[in-house]
Amino acid sequence: MVKKFSVIFALILLFTFTAATPAFAQVTLYTPYTGLAVTPGETIDYTVDVINNDSGIKHVTFDMEGLPKGWTYKLTAGGNAIKQLSVRDEEQLNVEVTVPLEIEQDDYRFTLVATDQNGEKAELPFLVTLTEEGTFATELNVDQPNLQGQTDSSFSYSATLRNRTAEEQNYALTANAPEGWAVQFKSGSDSVTSVSVEPNSEADITIDVTPPENASADTYEIAVTANGSGTKAEATLEAVITGSYDMVLTTPKGNLSADITSGGERIIDLVIENTGTAPLTNVELSAQTPPDWETEFDKNSIPEIKPGESATVKATVKASDNAIAGDYVTTFKASAAESSAEADFRISVETSTLWGIVGIVIILAVVAGLYYIIKKYGRR
Repeated sequence: MVKKFSVIFALILLFTFTAATPAFAQVTLYTPYTGLAVTPGETIDYTVDVINNDSGIKHVTFDMEGLPKGWTYKLTAGGNAIKQLSVRDEEQLNVEVTVPLEIEQDDYRFTLVATDQNGEKAELPFLVTLTEEGTFATELNVDQPNLQGQTDSSFSYSATLRNRTAEEQNYALTANAPEGWAVQFKSGSDSVTSVSVEPNSEADITIDVTPPENASADTYEIAVTANGSGTKAEATLEAVITGSYDMVLTTPKGNLSADITSGGERIIDLVIENTGTAPLTNVELSAQTPPDWETEFDKNSIPEIKPGESATVKATVKASDNAIAGDYVTTFKASAAESSAEADFRISVETSTLWGIVGIVIILAVVAGLYYIIKKYGRR
């Protein structure tokens, strides 16, 4: 009796254990990267191992459950799109999931479901985190939108045009620049007026800006636009003209010669003209003279000369007492931190009129003396 009861109890335990133990899955799906962080418009590629745990061949079909609206997926194996995969031991399935551009920043979940010919299912859950909010837009970003240079400089800006739409865009490139300014767009080494960009792709653009020769020192803005189909992007470039620096040193009439007597002085009016487009500051005057000559200025420096204006300085040149008659060169120089100018003056030294008068007096005295001697002693 006890033996019969033990057999019945053992059968009950065996039945209970069998009912409580789940059936071993015939097909298993596996990939290590089930949770990824991506940006809007990105395409995610998963490589999924389809494992057959049974001894027979499994004919497996696939479906994607819970895929968010606007998302798309594609299944391939061996480079071919598939509807069904026959698995003896293990095969690889490529799952390509494309995230739409217009999407909120959030966590999204969906599941790949595999079903064999017996209706048994295997599931592989995925988690995708959107790191930023998506949009249907175009972006035009300039690496360094603010550049500085002189009037004779050219400005080159590097920009990136990004197409964040779902279709290819042919962007027309235009610029609104001040009058006289030239703007040229380049893609690579080619000058262009438009550029095509694939969806969720970008193109590098160079924008060359050339100011006119007479551009004054100032800050200028150039608006550039990339206009596509239903979308556009704008950027503002800034060019800071520091101006060109140039000066001329001359006289009021342009005459660069003068006369002087030995040991005498001559006042020369010097004119410093600012022929550039930016102010000249702290302009200092100097002179290189022959030995033992001296030069003085009524003012040794000029605080500022504005573009198109001039300043006059009086230079007093004193010749050496020992200077003999002839031509001498004195070099005047005007120097600023931004520019400088020189002018060579030819100064002719003439014999002093005093010595001429003295000579005449001596000659007259000699003549008078001879006349007196002849008159007094000539008749003897």
